[in-house]
Amino acid sequence: MAKDVLCEVNSCKYWAPGNECHASSIYVVNNRNKQASNSGETDCKTFEPKI
Repeated sequence: MAKDVLCEVNSCKYWAPGNECHASSIYVVNNRNKQASNSGETDCKTFEPKI
């Protein structure tokens, strides 16, 4: 498992300075009805907006 997870989505509550993700786990899914062939066809379900 990756120890360092980077994220540039600074509107997410798990985002931290240095583009680090501080979520305890990450959940990524296909955003299409077929098998993903590139990162643009996936979505991070871990995202939660900052309040």
